[in-house]
Amino acid sequence: MRTITVVAVALMLVLAGCSSTPTEDTTTSDPDVTNTTQTPDTPSGEKKAIHPPDPESDVLGWEDGYWYNETVNVTRDDGLNDSELDAVVSRSMARVEKIRGLEFDKKVPVKVISRDQFRSEQSRQTTSPERTLFDNVKFEALMMIDESTDSIAVQTKNSGSSVGGYYSPEKESIVIISNNQSSPKMNEITLSQELFHALQDQKFGFDSFDQSTRERHNAIDGVVEGDGNYLDYLYEQRCNNAWKGTCLMRDQSENGGAGQLANIGPYLLKFQPYSDGPPFVKQIHQEQGWEGVNALYENPPASTEQIIHPKKHPADEPAQITVQDRTSNGWERLKPEGRPNFGEVGEAGIFSMFMYPAYESQGGAPIIPPNQFINRDSEGNPQEFNPLNYRSTPTEGWDGDKIVAYTNDNTPRNETGYVFKTKWDSKQDATEFVDAYKKLLNYRNAEQVDGRQNTWTVPDSTGFGDAFYVQQNGDTVVIVNAPKVSDLSDVRSGSAPQA
Repeated sequence: MRTITVVAVALMLVLAGCSSTPTEDTTTSDPDVTNTTQTPDTPSGEKKAIHPPDPESDVLGWEDGYWYNETVNVTRDDGLNDSELDAVVSRSMARVEKIRGLEFDKKVPVKVISRDQFRSEQSRQTTSPERTLFDNVKFEALMMIDESTDSIAVQTKNSGSSVGGYYSPEKESIVIISNNQSSPKMNEITLSQELFHALQDQKFGFDSFDQSTRERHNAIDGVVEGDGNYLDYLYEQRCNNAWKGTCLMRDQSENGGAGQLANIGPYLLKFQPYSDGPPFVKQIHQEQGWEGVNALYENPPASTEQIIHPKKHPADEPAQITVQDRTSNGWERLKPEGRPNFGEVGEAGIFSMFMYPAYESQGGAPIIPPNQFINRDSEGNPQEFNPLNYRSTPTEGWDGDKIVAYTNDNTPRNETGYVFKTKWDSKQDATEFVDAYKKLLNYRNAEQVDGRQNTWTVPDSTGFGDAFYVQQNGDTVVIVNAPKVSDLSDVRSGSAPQA
């Protein structure tokens, strides 16, 4: 279906760079740019660099010998050598400073590697068996990755195909991924994104954020990536106007992508801050200036809900969800080392869960209609600045969630159970969620179990072959999963009662 293809392509095009994981966005003039120079051609046709006098001391908009509005003698077509790369990095740092009004504390090292090398490095990363199993359960609960598939490997392959660059807070350096490592054809917009992540880390400190769950990660990324991609948008506007002819831009004919996604489900979930974050930050900037945006780092959004629905920020904080263990017959909570013993996916995660079937079925069995997912411009194309709409009737009114995984030594390792608890603003919101979840079960060919209340089984042929119990109590919904119907009450007492 063409709509699905268009959205997938739009996602791949927009995600040009990345910070710690996976990158960008009205026509904005730069009133401060009064000394912009164009690059004249010499008789030989080469570009001549114009270098304004250096300041007596470091100033905003000047870095390591380069002004934000000067030209550099660089030919992109044959790739950048070390000195050219150094010049482009310094000028790009000056440009990021000028746009954002923040001064770099120190130079940021930039290394270029090939995509094959990046994939190889990704594949060598290891994750403990418990954390891998927990991650598997999380994506199984979202019905995106079946229980026999390694979800970490799926996400690693996604990153290897989609990431254009990243900033490493641990090393305080940037890696740009290029198809030509020895003479990379630099895309200045990707570079500016990663340089700004380094600037964010220098000024606000990434280690101060709690990103221990996917929901908390996405909520923080609504600011981190939203601010970064908004800056990229302003940067590109200047490249098309005030700095025209001086920026190293990717030609539209170049293929910046690197391959097929292994699974678009996790990608949809992780992409939400890149789509909703920029307009969120833009609104703060227009109302409160850059000081208002800077203040977000001290008091970041508490949920993806606040990024998706900016009017809910900052007052509407999520409810504190607790899941009491009520297990028996050998079932125990999985407690992976180094992370919380629960998952949170937020409104963005639940939306992605309901959106995923439209992609998997190529539009044949949508729970959320694909056209509702795309924000279109006046010509009907996906918007560059805010391409996707993560709002839907079944997910609005989210107030909190937790996913708790359970294992049993008497069952195979990938035969787990889980409790997926959600809270909603009202009983009606909870009912709308349950109605959509039943459609999701139906999409997986679920059959209701005779003689049991609100209990279903999904056949093994779908990859999600398990038993499910769905209980709504007012504004709260609890989904219990186990390998068999008889296991449901062992994973959580009281589940699947007799009808």
